[in-house]
Amino acid sequence: VTRDRDVVRLPMSSRRVVAFLALRGHPVLRVHVAGALWLDSPEERGFANLRSALWRIHRSGVGLVESAGDSLRLAPDVRVDLDEATALARRLTGSVPLGAGADVDWMPLTREVLPDWDEDWALVEREHFRNASLQALESLCEHLTAQGRLRQALEVGLAAFAREPLRESAHRLLVRIYLADGNAFDALRQFRLYRDLARSRMGAEPSPQMLELVHGLVRDATDVSV
Repeated sequence: VTRDRDVVRLPMSSRRVVAFLALRGHPVLRVHVAGALWLDSPEERGFANLRSALWRIHRSGVGLVESAGDSLRLAPDVRVDLDEATALARRLTGSVPLGAGADVDWMPLTREVLPDWDEDWALVEREHFRNASLQALESLCEHLTAQGRLRQALEVGLAAFAREPLRESAHRLLVRIYLADGNAFDALRQFRLYRDLARSRMGAEPSPQMLELVHGLVRDATDVSV
């Protein structure tokens, strides 16, 4: 949590409440918040923990949480970076407007949701955003490649590859970029990198779509499979 670029110091219990409400994006019943955050505690203790966390949030002097009857929500003027990144992912997924892409700040799509938090409610949102962001990065990469903006396309493609090294579609995009730029050696190197990763990590082979991309770049068919 930051205010005017200054970090707002909150104890972990309060941070969990703020994060939980931020991920939900709508009013949540107190009983649900207490039950989700203090799953292993008796109901009475869970409510006591929630009251304590809310008191500490209020004590910080920052209007983060609003209460309405039995429900809690983030205050309307609290900006959630995940909401903005998710909205960006939706705009970029699928059809990207002609001429767009070069000035898009896509870096938020490379970040993790609550890294190192291992609670179920955080893991679900992390995986949901990871999938959405990968689709958005690949869509933007395809658009930039089609527009001939190969340098920008390569940056975006490498970001998608770094986010999920075993995702074949990201490797295929990189192969296509290298080929469009006349770099057959780099295209073949990228193919072999994916092939080796797929075999060692998943016991799988590259798809026919991938093999078709590098067809003609190898001396003989055995170079593709060996």
